[in-house]
Amino acid sequence: MNLRNLFLQNVAQTSANPVSIQVKKAKGIYITDIDGKKYIDLISGISVSNLGHRNQAVIKAIRKQTSKYLHTMVYGEHIQFPQVRLAQLISSLLPPTLNSVYFTNSGAEAVEGAIKLAKKYTGRNKICALKNAYHGSTHGALSLMDNEYFTQAFRPLLPFVSYIDTSKITELNKIDKETACVIIEIVQSEAGYIPLSNDFLKALKERCNETGCLLVIDEIQTGMGRTGSMFAFEKTEITPDILLLAKGFGGGMPLGCFVAEVKIMKCLSENPVLGHITTFGGHPVSCAASIATFEEIISKKLFEKIERKEMLFRKFLNHHEIVNITGKGLLLGVHLKSEEKVFETVEKCKQNGLLIDWFLLNSSALRLAPPLVITEGEIKKVCNMILETFE
Repeated sequence: MNLRNLFLQNVAQTSANPVSIQVKKAKGIYITDIDGKKYIDLISGISVSNLGHRNQAVIKAIRKQTSKYLHTMVYGEHIQFPQVRLAQLISSLLPPTLNSVYFTNSGAEAVEGAIKLAKKYTGRNKICALKNAYHGSTHGALSLMDNEYFTQAFRPLLPFVSYIDTSKITELNKIDKETACVIIEIVQSEAGYIPLSNDFLKALKERCNETGCLLVIDEIQTGMGRTGSMFAFEKTEITPDILLLAKGFGGGMPLGCFVAEVKIMKCLSENPVLGHITTFGGHPVSCAASIATFEEIISKKLFEKIERKEMLFRKFLNHHEIVNITGKGLLLGVHLKSEEKVFETVEKCKQNGLLIDWFLLNSSALRLAPPLVITEGEIKKVCNMILETFE
């Protein structure tokens, strides 16, 4: 039996039509299959490989840490240098009120931790999320999604969750003094990379202040330089009470976190003790990779080049089949005339050695989220590859 058949038989499947590339190696913006065919990865493993595949600084950090120790004890008990250094580094890059970091394995786990933290700290039980949002597939995270197609099979989900239509400021009245938190993305990822307006964000923050609820900003896809600043909220007039990171945060290793003020985070350690626990959260190898990722982004000033790269994508992707381009930085949704055209384009691009994708909540748009290290010449090349599929 060949590897593909074993994959389909023994590896649990998430869809009827997996991409099914048999990966041999990956480096930079390229993935190579077992037949030697190269693919340009224009989605970065869904906003994970911000530095490209196997960045050498990250690989060096991983090797150095594996020569010392791997897992030693469940999270929060042993003092491990990679965790302490990474928490210190994150705090130094954020506003003073975001100074306590709880490490997790993934973005969905960070969402779950933030929900618990907000409920515990405020003593409230209501949560507000946005319509067309996606924050993960675990039970609590899925409860933040208003799309019946993805949620109906798993009900009952969390109670007391309401959904805000971002096109109507009056919808913010759903936030009241029984609301523990509101969770948002600055750019709604699975909706097709749709940025929230500054007017909405300002009104949202004011409503949170009025009601005393916590504002949670999910930067799982938008963080780590992808939108032109280290974190997307930095280019807005709002600051989160709780910040969520994952995906590109680990530099290719599994890692997430939620960040809040010490006085808020402290409530998870008392009444009850161990109010939130994880075995592998903040794994020292993943933390070492994350430190190297931050240092690479900062030293090479990668986020300063993102606006120019976004402009080039928008310039070169000019075709009558393209209805609109949404997004920010290197999170771009290329909206086509139909769902059929999107799937046809994704398949043709794959055949031609280019990996792009669609969105869970917007099947009429192409997902583009290339590594931040993509060059201007490579941008022109991939745009031409996309346009050629329309001919």
